[in-house]
Amino acid sequence: MTKKDFSIEETLTFGWNTMKANFWFFVGVLIVAGLIFFIPRVIATMLQRESAGLSFLFNIIGWIADIIIAIGLITIALKFLDNKKPEFDDLFSFKPYFWQYLLGSILYGLIVMGGFFLFVIPGIYWAIKFQFFGYFIVDKKLDAIEALRYSSRLTKGVKWHLLGFGIVIWFIELLGLLALIIGLFAAVPIVLVAYAFVYRKLLNQTESIQIEETQVQPATTNV
Repeated sequence: MTKKDFSIEETLTFGWNTMKANFWFFVGVLIVAGLIFFIPRVIATMLQRESAGLSFLFNIIGWIADIIIAIGLITIALKFLDNKKPEFDDLFSFKPYFWQYLLGSILYGLIVMGGFFLFVIPGIYWAIKFQFFGYFIVDKKLDAIEALRYSSRLTKGVKWHLLGFGIVIWFIELLGLLALIIGLFAAVPIVLVAYAFVYRKLLNQTESIQIEETQVQPATTNV
C-alpha cells in the first residue's frame, strides 16, 4: 500500500527555485498584499481613541482583506504547481471562493481555539489536521465542511512530519524577518510555494491510497 510522505528538502528546493525564477513578480504581489493587510489595521489603530465603532469596522475590513489575499496567494501558488504562469490579477481571484473560505476560516479558528483551551496540545493537533482546508476550497471547489474533512484525510499519518515542516518554515520566516525585513521578499514566496507543494504531494498520495483500497475491497469481500 502507498505510504504518505514528503521530503522537506525537496519541498524547500522547489520553493527556492520558484522564488528565484519569479522574484520580481513576488515582490510586486507581496507589496500590494502587504498594503492591503496593513492599511485597514493602521486606520483602525488611529481611530481607537476617537471612534471605537469605526475602529472596529476597519478591523472587520482588515479581516475580510486577509481572506481575499489568502485566496489569491493560494491561487498563485497552485498555478506554479500546475506549471502555469500566474498573473497579478490572480491575487484578486477571490469571488468564487470567498464565502466558503470565510466559513472555513471561522470553523477552523473555532476548532483550533477550542483545542488550545483543552491544554494546548489538541489545538496544535487540530491546527495541523485541518490546515489545508483553504487549498481544497480553491483547488477542488469544495464547500467549507467538505474541505475540512478532506484536509483531515490528507494529513492522516503525516502529522508529526507536518509539525516538523511547520517548525522549519517558522525558522525560515524568522530569518527573513531578521534580515532587515527585506528577507521576507524571499522567505514568504518560498513558504507559500512550499505549502502548496506539500498539499499536492499528499493529495496525490491520498488519492492513490483510496484507489488501492477500492481495488482491494471487492477481493476481500469475495473471500
